[in-house]
Amino acid sequence: MAASYEPKMNGEIRIFESSDEIATDLAEYISQVSEISVKERGYFAIALSGGALVSYLWKLCEAPYNKTLDWSKWYIFWSDERAVAKNHADSNYKLTKEGFLSKVPILSGHVYSINDNATVEDAATDYEFVIRQLVKVRTVGVSESNDCPKFDLILLGMGSDGHVASLFPNHQALELKDDWVTYITDSPQPPPERITFTLPVINSASNVAILATGDDKANAVHLAVSDSSNSQDAPTSLPARMVQPTDGKLVWFLDSASASLLEATTDDAAYEQHREY
Repeated sequence: MAASYEPKMNGEIRIFESSDEIATDLAEYISQVSEISVKERGYFAIALSGGALVSYLWKLCEAPYNKTLDWSKWYIFWSDERAVAKNHADSNYKLTKEGFLSKVPILSGHVYSINDNATVEDAATDYEFVIRQLVKVRTVGVSESNDCPKFDLILLGMGSDGHVASLFPNHQALELKDDWVTYITDSPQPPPERITFTLPVINSASNVAILATGDDKANAVHLAVSDSSNSQDAPTSLPARMVQPTDGKLVWFLDSASASLLEATTDDAAYEQHREY
């Protein structure tokens, strides 16, 4: 059974007791977004992260989804990538291919990975160029509020420090307004060189989902979703807190451990009134 809270406008928090429950609900959620996107636009443009996130996509590789989803309309991107070879253990592409892409019939030509033969700066420039071309032909949508790409869904993991994609706390990359894709050479977590979507791109998506599990994420989750009027200790530069879709919806997928500090505050009417089982 999952508890569900809605602490912010266009936001929802889903809390689960097991990893199987998360995978089951996440598969249904992605399936629904996919079907709506294909029906409305003719395409489904999804951006993935690496880390633990991919391990929760296994339900999509099984019945009924492996047979019922219109995989030919899926277009795969990455919200961030490490500047390593595609066969490197740190590669988000490698992780996703082994855990997901090799198990579903997504067209290889619809998978847009980062150029691992270029410098990290050139790889970021190349990736933004590719996305701009796909926006021109509307394979990827365009935001009504700005000229940013409007991905149908961006799936993000969150680190214990509150980072999402490769946007880290207090990093200058958080301040970028015009770039769609940028690069960093000083990641506080190895490897140091990465490319990443910027906040304007993430916040322009139709749907954003953030997955966070484990008690080491509990404080960051609390700071990210707390109402600023009730939480004076919430840092304004926490990347996960800065994920606020302009015209889209944000859904958090949490386990009981990562949500433990939220559950401790359910006496707060802002949470209690939206608690459902």
